[in-house]
Amino acid sequence: MKNVTNSTALHPRPIRELYPAITPYSQGFLSVDGTHDLYWEQNGNPDGVPMLVLHGGPGAGATAAHRRFFDPDHYRIIIFDQRGAGRSHPLGCLENNTLHHLVDDIAKLKNHLNISRWHIFGGSWGSTLALAYAQAHPKDCISLILRGIFLMEAAEIDWFMHGMRLIFPEAWEAFTKGRDVKNLLQDYHADLTGTDDEVAIKAGLQWSGYETTCSSFLPRHDTITSEEQRFYALAMAKIEAHYFATQVIAPENSLLNKIDIIRHIPASIIQGRYDIVCPITAAHRLHQAWPEADYVIVPDAGHSFLDPSLRTRLIEATDNVKNLR
Repeated sequence: MKNVTNSTALHPRPIRELYPAITPYSQGFLSVDGTHDLYWEQNGNPDGVPMLVLHGGPGAGATAAHRRFFDPDHYRIIIFDQRGAGRSHPLGCLENNTLHHLVDDIAKLKNHLNISRWHIFGGSWGSTLALAYAQAHPKDCISLILRGIFLMEAAEIDWFMHGMRLIFPEAWEAFTKGRDVKNLLQDYHADLTGTDDEVAIKAGLQWSGYETTCSSFLPRHDTITSEEQRFYALAMAKIEAHYFATQVIAPENSLLNKIDIIRHIPASIIQGRYDIVCPITAAHRLHQAWPEADYVIVPDAGHSFLDPSLRTRLIEATDNVKNLR
């Protein structure tokens, strides 16, 4: 079993800044069925080693910050927005939007970009999708870098909907205001997927505010002011509620049951000790099932990959796999 790294507080390491901001050298849309067109972009070195970035949520979409965890001189950095998310069309669409569809989409994007093998970098829901994709296509993965582990199991969803109130009671009060607390997910799902746009946007803002407040190690309160931001918040909340309500992975199908398929792939599990959105329990379970993977506990970080200590360990992880291709 590899050693667990949990020593940042005792042996401080220099905080790493993100790599400089870059812009895509190519971008476009990939039609994956009769409904969904996925936005994709490539950054960094066109002749570099491919690195696929899987955003969280589900439904959050990728941002410019996602490009900056990788050495742009070494990596061909590939980012895409999953079905219904970010710049993909149609925004917030739930039709044919499941984990199975997203895994297939990654395979289609790989073929579209003529890539033979790539590194996979995913956090939160992105870690779920990374594990599912790697288990379906193990020969296509050079390495996995996983952050804020989420296994899409019922206990994790119950924690999100109800358990986080133990740490963020004021945020949970705002999240549940005017809601049927005993049927909270169903209540949100009905509003977010209903026909009343005003009700849906209000629910989306409630949901987004709750998740944002609980995500960072240090207090963070993002302000949503534009109509575009409101619709993106609605899309994320709508897709998350849809997945939480319909895509729970049953114990007999747990991603942990299929680790033997990917055990040989070099991997890092990087987890903020005080991640409230995706508590460390899931990362610990993944480590127990996959002791061959590096397991890094960051003692002064939460869920957000922009928390300085967590950001540092993620950048170090991407630097450490430069020798793999």
